[in-house]
Amino acid sequence: MKVKTFIASIMLSVLVALPCSAGDADLVAMEKQIYAEFKQEVAPENVINVVQFKSIVDEVNAGTRNAYILDLRTAEEFYTFHIEGADHIHAGHVYIIPKNIKDPDTEIYIFCRTSHRAYYAANILKRYGYTNVKILDGGMVSWLKAEYPVVNQYMGRFVAKYADFKKDYNLDFREKNYRVREFHPN
Repeated sequence: MKVKTFIASIMLSVLVALPCSAGDADLVAMEKQIYAEFKQEVAPENVINVVQFKSIVDEVNAGTRNAYILDLRTAEEFYTFHIEGADHIHAGHVYIIPKNIKDPDTEIYIFCRTSHRAYYAANILKRYGYTNVKILDGGMVSWLKAEYPVVNQYMGRFVAKYADFKKDYNLDFREKNYRVREFHPN
């Protein structure tokens, strides 16, 4: 009897898992479709390259240009390092922007790690009524590849370099050789 119950529970688990697996694939495909649609809704002239963006950041930091530079990455990403002069609003909190930026024609430059979150945010800002939103193509990754400086409260200004970007940069990097840590994300 116990064996039959065990086998029945395994079969039930498999049957329950099958629709979820297919559903997960459908959800991933749907996200990719929606992202592609959001990306198409952003006019090509509203996506700027890293050289253009660096020039704008320099002007904003020098006080010769009145624009917002918004880093949409998570708090952990931002405090690890960020572009000097950038404001921080997590992509999930773009709803607070209208409370802080009242003029819908204000220049707003947004970026995240790769641009993915920025395309979502740009479409939301457009729906709010903002007319002058630009995205940094390639996000923070493109900034780092260009070897432009970043800052944090511990090290000040520095350039984060990779010995070999294609080899050393990994979307899912996990340190394997730590021995003692208060917290680790594994």
